[in-house]
Amino acid sequence: MRDRQAAGRSVRDALLGDLDDETRRRYGLAEMPEQGPKAPDRPKPGWRGLIQIGQQTAAQIGEDRVTAVAGGVTFFALLSLFPAITAFVSIYGLAADPARISAHMDMLATLLPEGGVDIVRGQVEAIASTSGSALSVAGLFSLGLALYSANGGMKAMLSALNVALFQKETRGFVSLNLVAMCFTLGGLLMAALMLMSIAVIPILLQWLPGQTDAMVAMLRWPILFALLVAGLAALYRWGPSRPERRAAGPRPVLPGAVLAGIVLVGGSMLFSWYAANFGNYNQTYGTLGAVIALMMWMWLSASILLAGAELNAVLGRRKALRLHGDLGEV
Repeated sequence: MRDRQAAGRSVRDALLGDLDDETRRRYGLAEMPEQGPKAPDRPKPGWRGLIQIGQQTAAQIGEDRVTAVAGGVTFFALLSLFPAITAFVSIYGLAADPARISAHMDMLATLLPEGGVDIVRGQVEAIASTSGSALSVAGLFSLGLALYSANGGMKAMLSALNVALFQKETRGFVSLNLVAMCFTLGGLLMAALMLMSIAVIPILLQWLPGQTDAMVAMLRWPILFALLVAGLAALYRWGPSRPERRAAGPRPVLPGAVLAGIVLVGGSMLFSWYAANFGNYNQTYGTLGAVIALMMWMWLSASILLAGAELNAVLGRRKALRLHGDLGEV
């Protein structure tokens, strides 16, 4: 590097050696002093530290172009949506009647825009009414094909997490696809578990004295939220490519998972309310209005998930600074 800089100076001296310093400055030919890398901000204590974390996270979100990256994730997730629904119905059918899925999807109305709920519900009902046994050879083949097709959206998310955590993909083709497939299958299993818990929790509470609908509602949402946070923490922990050893220890995952879970649920409810009352997607996009609303929700969700990863990355760098005085590995 130094030899290259010295060679550059010798060329400039040969071309511009006869010019004095004032002439060089006038025409923008003066050499700029070499600057080293900017020293990272030291972690601040107390509430000032919380403000600093928020500022660093917001700056990193802008620097990594999270909203643009989330747009790419949304594209691949939309392509994977219907294969994922097919796989979900097949997995759900292993433990319950697939025809009952539609009756358990009422909670989606509070999270998805109205048109998006109709799209998902219609596809679920169509698959549930025509699918055969998931344990047959044809059923297992269809399930495997659906899982492979749904894998593209998860691989896009893993790639986006690498961007957020400053990681270069070091896994091979087989390893990357296996990790993505595990997360795809795990996400579908968790979604099926969350959906079945809507019907199972009231049955488990029937033996309690004074059991009311209010008690069921109070217990249902914390359990579903805990499952969501656990899934996000697993995604942040094992999803991105990571170095073999980190001097600062395991990267933080729980703060970003909890915050992303809260914002995801709250943001989904607000967007559903906005789409139902103010968003005129059908007037603007015609028959594609429902699809556009669903895409907007998917983009919002992907942005929130990546923002949670950015928060974990900031906390990881702050931890490395406190322990070793350098950024270390995220």
